[in-house]
Amino acid sequence: MLVISGFLAACGGNGGSDEGRQNNEGGTGGGSGEPDAEQVLNLIESAEIPTMDSALAEDAVAFNILNNVNEGLFRLNQENMAEPALAESEPEISEDGLTYTFTLREANWSDGTPVTANDFVFAWQRAIDPATGSPYGPYMMAGTIKNAEAIAAGEMDKAELGVEATDDKTLVVTLERPVPYFMSLMAFGTFYPQNEAFVTGQGDAYASNSDNVLYNGPFMLTNWDGTGLTWSMEKNPEYWDAETVQLQTINVDVIKEPSTAVNLYTSGEKDRAGLSGEFAMQYAEDPEVVTELEPSIFYLKFNQERNGEETPLANENIRRAISMAFNKQDLVDVVLANWSLPANYLVPTEFTFNENNEDFRDINGDMNEFNAEEAKQYWETGLQELGVSEVTLDYLGDDTETSKKLNEYMKAQLEENLVGLTIEINTVPFSVRLERDEAQDYDIQNSGWGPDYQDPMTFIDLFVTDSPQNKMSYSNAEFDELVNAAKGELAQDLEGRWEAMAQAEQILIEEDAAIAPIYQRGRMSLQKPYVKDIISHPFGGDYSYKWAYISGK
Repeated sequence: MLVISGFLAACGGNGGSDEGRQNNEGGTGGGSGEPDAEQVLNLIESAEIPTMDSALAEDAVAFNILNNVNEGLFRLNQENMAEPALAESEPEISEDGLTYTFTLREANWSDGTPVTANDFVFAWQRAIDPATGSPYGPYMMAGTIKNAEAIAAGEMDKAELGVEATDDKTLVVTLERPVPYFMSLMAFGTFYPQNEAFVTGQGDAYASNSDNVLYNGPFMLTNWDGTGLTWSMEKNPEYWDAETVQLQTINVDVIKEPSTAVNLYTSGEKDRAGLSGEFAMQYAEDPEVVTELEPSIFYLKFNQERNGEETPLANENIRRAISMAFNKQDLVDVVLANWSLPANYLVPTEFTFNENNEDFRDINGDMNEFNAEEAKQYWETGLQELGVSEVTLDYLGDDTETSKKLNEYMKAQLEENLVGLTIEINTVPFSVRLERDEAQDYDIQNSGWGPDYQDPMTFIDLFVTDSPQNKMSYSNAEFDELVNAAKGELAQDLEGRWEAMAQAEQILIEEDAAIAPIYQRGRMSLQKPYVKDIISHPFGGDYSYKWAYISGK
């Protein structure tokens, strides 16, 4: 996560990938032909790797790489269905839906040591341990894995987590409640195993560079010094399904300027390049363009408390005014120009459907749409309530070229439509923005989220009180109750559960204007026709290269 186009997004998570993601039956580049050239893929990333520790990962860049160099009990396949990976088969599930028993297949780490059930126990306990400071462990496990919430709160020992290795190949997981999407969780990076002896032996140096990590996935990360703008992934000979993997090497360079990325593509140095703005319009009819609408949402986070004091954004009318004061259609048509959609919602369109194939998005439709006149009225009311005539707000955004253009557009729109507002833009590297988000060191943040599993809850519960993803001091008791009901007594009532989540979304956006949705991301990319079967995913790691190959070059 998100992450993504240089904005905080999950991956599910949070992240900065500018590559395109194409949904043509799960992959890009077509699957006809056989590998017939040097199996080297050259890619572009728009942000550095913040961490390679799966317990600390929270962004799209890290989760994308983790998805290709490591593996969990399950993996998303070419059809984006969660299928057994390190688990040799589907688990045994108790009648009450609370206990899952997994049997592990024979698999090794990249140093030749076997992957064991204890590797999962160690990794999960480490991710939920407050001493680790995992941003995703408590978020993904609390209310799902037995005792996770109490452990994260420091009220129980991590050894009480509902995960047990009964022998080297048997893992038993106990849940707090039935979880309809549990199998897709098992494909997510936070639930990957870690080799206890290796991690503890490395100490503080663990995951500080590519040599200080073990890998159990299709590839091994190489040539990464922990901070650099370039790295590679090499085929992992110890991977249990290595015979499926065709690529020998994947070379990645961080390129933040779209013009440079396109130049590298057209010169033949790179095999993919993301397009936006003027380049998207320039190459719109190019036969090598691939496009897709993604289930990733970008929005403004309104921080209501900073350094222990309320900000002007604690005022509902100020928030509502800002949320309605920018033209989203112009933004996606001119600034992005990459098939993105204006978003007047949190849960994406074409993401989740009920048993009647009805889109969750149809329940609430659009909320807080652009309306400059109404925005001015809310703004004037908010200023009166604050007893001021002017407000200056710090606006936090990424330092990619696309992000800079979007942020300047937002500043121009907001200052034009809301008299007395001054926006001070702070563009920082992605890793720095993550740090400032964690510290709530901002007023407005250009943020985003990609789903971690295929359910509306992956978006809805970001904003419950004290969520590790909230980080803006938003709290609404009714919102929290609806989310808890959808996770609890309504867990197996699909209709009631969806209605509760829809009500929560309405409170968040329409009633409280806690965030200001901007757009649902579309992707437009150039991709060489000899690149085959890169598989894109709607949640977790953006791409799988396990099945990719070069043919016809």
